[in-house]
Amino acid sequence: MSRILLIGGHGKVALLLEPLLVAAGHDVTAVIRTPDQEAEVAATGATPRVADIQTLDLDGFTNLARGHDVVIWSAGAGGGAPERTYAIDRDAAIRSIDAAAAAGVMRYLMVSYFGAGPDHGVDPSDSFYAYAESKAAADARLRASALDWTILAPSTLTLDEPTGRIDVAADESLSVARADVAAVIAASVDEPATLRRTVRFNTGDVPIAEALRTLAEAPHA
Repeated sequence: MSRILLIGGHGKVALLLEPLLVAAGHDVTAVIRTPDQEAEVAATGATPRVADIQTLDLDGFTNLARGHDVVIWSAGAGGGAPERTYAIDRDAAIRSIDAAAAAGVMRYLMVSYFGAGPDHGVDPSDSFYAYAESKAAADARLRASALDWTILAPSTLTLDEPTGRIDVAADESLSVARADVAAVIAASVDEPATLRRTVRFNTGDVPIAEALRTLAEAPHA
């Protein structure tokens, strides 16, 4: 059993993830933005914790992380103003990484996206550009850290029924159900084959747990 701090606890994926983590025996604290989200999060078995991650400083994040075994970043600005995207998806994410290190929480899982990286190729005029830049910066900070990190990079998210099967060897982004993304995150928490790896995945033919185990034989990327 791990004490997990889940940042972004009211997101679509997070609400599917929380009951999976609780069912696996973990103690989950879910960071949410407003009190009116508490009841829905509590119904999953997680403990809601209200905090404004956009304005929370490094000390605040460190206090949030302290006492936990795992940090999972599943937060996001959700589009809108580029300034808010940079403030949350880049700056707050980076503070949370630094805070995990400061608090001695070595296990950190970042939810990113399939095409993230410095070569994301998004045009600066595209509304997605701020998000792409933010995720590239946050992922780079995590990879450069001494944490036991995993970056989970699903392809386009859908509301399809989960299949329980993924493809971790694909070089092209297709799609994957949000419920399967939640299952991948939950399975990755205690899967040593995911340590210090970026896991890009689509819906596929291999059961999730088996697909993650195969990463032990794959080159690091």
